[in-house]
Amino acid sequence: MFETLLALAEPNRFRIVELLRTGPQPVGMIGEALGMRQPQVSKHLQVLKAAGIVDVRAEAQQRHYELRGESLRALHGWLDQYRDLWEARFDALDEVVERIKQRERTRRAGRPAPKKEKRHARKEK
Repeated sequence: MFETLLALAEPNRFRIVELLRTGPQPVGMIGEALGMRQPQVSKHLQVLKAAGIVDVRAEAQQRHYELRGESLRALHGWLDQYRDLWEARFDALDEVVERIKQRERTRRAGRPAPKKEKRHARKEK
């Protein structure tokens, strides 16, 4: 799972994974879509393959890469452990925000509306 996170931490590899969500792609199309040269794409794909994130299959002269669900499911499972923690903290944050809003509404209700300032035009001499 650590390898998965490490591989996805690099922005270009993350972009490749995002692109492969739509389905298998040959290296050339990945490079074209992301504005990268084929050797760069191939290096990133090798890291993703070693991390178990993508599989490759040969079709004639092309290599098609596609996402593997297993490593992403493992990552999802790991992140899911933290979901309760995040939700509890977001709930606590929602309560703080609501208290601040309530104080602001109370403060505004107890104060008269601000007076409009009169602006006097200065006379040039």
